[in-house]
Amino acid sequence: MMMPLIQFPPFGLADLEKRKLLFDELEALTVWHRVHCDLYREILDRNRGSIENMKQIEDIPFLPVRLFKHLDLASVAQEDIVKTVTSSGTTNQSVSRIFLDKETSAIQIRVLVKILQDFIGVHRMPMLIIDHPNVVKNRLSFSARGAGILGLSNFGSDHTYALKDETMDIDFEQIDSFLSKHSGKRILLFGFTFMVWQHFIRKLESTGRKLDISNGVLLHSGGWKKLESEAVSSREFKFRLKESTGIDRVHNFYGMAEQVGTVYVECESGRLHVPVFSEVIIREPMNWGSLGLHEQGLVQVLSILPRSYPGHSLLTEDLGAVTGVDDCPCGRLGKTIRIDGRLAKAEVRGCSDTQAV
Repeated sequence: MMMPLIQFPPFGLADLEKRKLLFDELEALTVWHRVHCDLYREILDRNRGSIENMKQIEDIPFLPVRLFKHLDLASVAQEDIVKTVTSSGTTNQSVSRIFLDKETSAIQIRVLVKILQDFIGVHRMPMLIIDHPNVVKNRLSFSARGAGILGLSNFGSDHTYALKDETMDIDFEQIDSFLSKHSGKRILLFGFTFMVWQHFIRKLESTGRKLDISNGVLLHSGGWKKLESEAVSSREFKFRLKESTGIDRVHNFYGMAEQVGTVYVECESGRLHVPVFSEVIIREPMNWGSLGLHEQGLVQVLSILPRSYPGHSLLTEDLGAVTGVDDCPCGRLGKTIRIDGRLAKAEVRGCSDTQAV
């Protein structure tokens, strides 16, 4: 399959320049999955999805992301599946299952590294993970939380967990030892948004402890639904994090288990960036037409990475908008987007909306 875009820097092409290359790869992926996944072919045929009608990116047929909660969709043989990623959900029946072969898993890691290095640099940093170690014990079947931790672990060294176990108690002894060992060094922290808020920031506040991690950079991801229910804005999250730890470099990013490796990272100007390996289309919820700049609608995400399963074009249950094209003050090229939250009455799910596992 075609992979020319994999050679480019993640934000090295203007939006118009990347569209032709991206369309060619997405078109090839659609044909691939139609041939190799019987269920995908049946879905396209039932909905009269004709690959002959694809003329631009907006014509690539999409699957509702919810479909992965109900169907096992794979484009490779069972014996070629090396890893299964599951999303978080409210019940066992509402968990997506994503099947990865060796090639897809390797591509996902490679692209994730390229994207994040553009924001945090190429050198590995001592890494403090705002979670507990038990979430990554099963290396063959990951929750989205475990997959996220292992994926981000590639950017760190001396991986240390800030929480003890499923009780979510802060392990101050481990943290103090870690910070003492790496005094003066740049520190990388990662955690899902709600975990960082509920089990790190708030617990530091409740115990009256302050940590000196002023040389740290935090990556965090996941929906803000639970924080919104507590009336916590992104600004307040960052303010209280700095009050408790001294950290003032924070990068949120948007992503999902159904497209692991494709992430949309918040830059220094507060915008989420669409890398060259992917595209975001905002759809009108009533007729699926594509919307223009700053118009809110349903978020469709497209990515060249999913090869072992037909997840290259997905309609999410998230609302958002395109906020700019090739005009971000940070200097990165391509589209920028915002994510406004879940569609009303959509099933609650998100990587950060998790309890202890």
